[in-house]
Amino acid sequence: MFTKLAATVFIAQAARAAPQGSVTALTSVPAPTVTVSTAIASPSASLSATLPSQIPDPPKQAWCPSEIFCAGPLLQTVNIAQLYADPKTFVDKPTNGSAQAVLQNFASVNSTNATEGALVNFVDANFRGEGAELEGLPIPNFEPSPAFLKNVSDPLLKSWSQVVHGFWTQLIRGTNESAVCAEGSASGCGRFREQYYWDSFWIIEGLLKSELYDLVNATLQNFMDEIEMIGFIPNGGRIYYLNRSQPPLFIQMLSNYVAATNDTTILQRALPLAEKELTWWKDNRTLNVTSPFTNQTYAMARYAANNTAPRPESYLTDYNTANDPTLSTPLTEDERSNLYAELASGAETGWDYTARFIAEPLAGGSNNTSPALRTLQVRSTIPICLNSILYKANVALADLYTLSGNHNAASQHQSTAVSIRAGILDLFWDGTKLAFYDFNMTSKARNSIFTVASFYPLWAGIIPNEVLSSQSTTFSLFASLNLVLNRYNGTFPTTFLETGLQWDAPNAWPPHQYIALQALAALPANLTSNALPSPPSNGSTYALVPSGQLNLAEDALPGQPLLTGKQANATKTGPHADINSLNGTVVNGGNATQGEGWRDALARELANRYFASAFCSWYSTGGSIPGLLPRLSDQALNVSNSVNNTGNMFEKFSNQNIDAGGSGGEYTVQAGFGWTNGVVLWVASTYGKVLVAPQCPSPLLESSTSTSSGKTSGAMRGVAGYMGAAAASAAVWVVMGAW
Repeated sequence: MFTKLAATVFIAQAARAAPQGSVTALTSVPAPTVTVSTAIASPSASLSATLPSQIPDPPKQAWCPSEIFCAGPLLQTVNIAQLYADPKTFVDKPTNGSAQAVLQNFASVNSTNATEGALVNFVDANFRGEGAELEGLPIPNFEPSPAFLKNVSDPLLKSWSQVVHGFWTQLIRGTNESAVCAEGSASGCGRFREQYYWDSFWIIEGLLKSELYDLVNATLQNFMDEIEMIGFIPNGGRIYYLNRSQPPLFIQMLSNYVAATNDTTILQRALPLAEKELTWWKDNRTLNVTSPFTNQTYAMARYAANNTAPRPESYLTDYNTANDPTLSTPLTEDERSNLYAELASGAETGWDYTARFIAEPLAGGSNNTSPALRTLQVRSTIPICLNSILYKANVALADLYTLSGNHNAASQHQSTAVSIRAGILDLFWDGTKLAFYDFNMTSKARNSIFTVASFYPLWAGIIPNEVLSSQSTTFSLFASLNLVLNRYNGTFPTTFLETGLQWDAPNAWPPHQYIALQALAALPANLTSNALPSPPSNGSTYALVPSGQLNLAEDALPGQPLLTGKQANATKTGPHADINSLNGTVVNGGNATQGEGWRDALARELANRYFASAFCSWYSTGGSIPGLLPRLSDQALNVSNSVNNTGNMFEKFSNQNIDAGGSGGEYTVQAGFGWTNGVVLWVASTYGKVLVAPQCPSPLLESSTSTSSGKTSGAMRGVAGYMGAAAASAAVWVVMGAW
């Protein structure tokens, strides 16, 4: 962590759920116990083997002040020796002594004849357990039954929402200053032990529904400390994130907090610092882009980290990507430096990684992502989401200035917002395909990959004129969502390309279900009153998607595995591809209501499908509610290796099933995530009246059909093991990673 923030308090992005007790009995909330689980150094080579050879150290990074946790001989040597399965483990270990002492001890170990065993001994002697700098804190005056629960009609889902609300008591963290020395740690519980930037937006959405306003205020104060000290909000609260930020949602967090609490006293400190953050984005991430469509020039933002070395938290991953021994022509030093900059910039997007920012997304197929990552083009992409966020930030800041009486400042931000809006509509909007696409500065054209980012402008309040022209064109922008709900068992994927990267199909992420729901809510009621359109009798809901919008033929879309006693797939084309279509709704989409327009139908279906994904994956990994929801049998829990679990809140889901987490990426899927909790509570509060207890698939039936790496591969309607009607009757930050 940043040493000047050693006394900070935060809600951990994730922590392992405590065994479920009676949530209604919560009267006082003691500090949670933080168990420090130290990874054991386990090099792949024998302890007597000499350390592997390595390329020369990359240039020292001016932005990174540590000789231990930043690029240099020590970090590279430890990573090349492969002491830990996850490269982030080492950089999260507090040192046992001063930086000078650690570096002197390393110098005595590091030689041409150094062995794996000598390096293991050095690490064990000079570093403590990752997460040792954290301690649990109590939440005073915790309300076990916040008002939002009254919005949830279904008895089972109301109780489960209360369980999720109770998870906050296990997530609050402070810094144990006695465990942090001068060098500190590059900051437990899982991979993500620190406060992360954009994750905190959805955590705050949940905390506001839980009426934990002091924790939200403390989170905002932490971010303001960072802006004050550093000039911007880094990716996360570690020194190795000082070269990059993340999607800039601070102002929106601030705006939502003020709206929920009417606490305007925070603005005296917050408004100047909000200005400072926007100035950083203007000075460091904004350039003038001339539209090839209108010849107008706009100041638009991009992601572009200053970096010429592997990311410390993913050092070995980046090192191997750049120095792949199978390359017929090794990368030059300049090419490696450029790739490292792209990898860090990809992490700044929050979407690390996705075909959206890759020139050749399927270069290595879906099992070897390194060739694709070597074609990253983040810095030459003007992204939809970033500029929509900055538009919304300026609108929100203008409103906050108006609230505080500074009308001149409000007018300036309104003017900036108008300019960004014009750029978004000119550069990103395709009026023929009826969707938004990123703009590529290299090709001077829009990219062709359709992503969930297409919904960000509407979330921000930007609606193109074509969308406002008729109900049919308005629906067309959401035809892909209608397709997903009818064709797949889960929620909306980030893209429709299966690359093996974690921000592509089949993964679906909680924040983006929120964005899609907010985008739907932004539509005018007079353009959404018709019923959902029906596909032609010989076609599927794919036929309702505008030509070229997905840039994929129907048979090129990801398939939907079925479980019908034997492994099978749904048809790829035609009406039978819509396996979840029912009369007036979809499976796990809630109950249609009379007179419901297509917007409200899609929102109701997506809200229910997200709840089904979060609830069923929690239930299938050991979740239970005493007196209402019995725990699955050990035989059933053994399918997902969850016999000793009490329910996981996964960071991401598969859009092909609703009872397991997503897959892919650089690290093991996290089994507890703050933004998942936050979106659950927000959905419960916003859509609680239309939520219906989901029909969860039977793990035993899935197991008899197909299993993969301890996780089930698919789930569909019609299987046994439903949870439906029978069950229904009966400074502060949130830890982000596994608990």
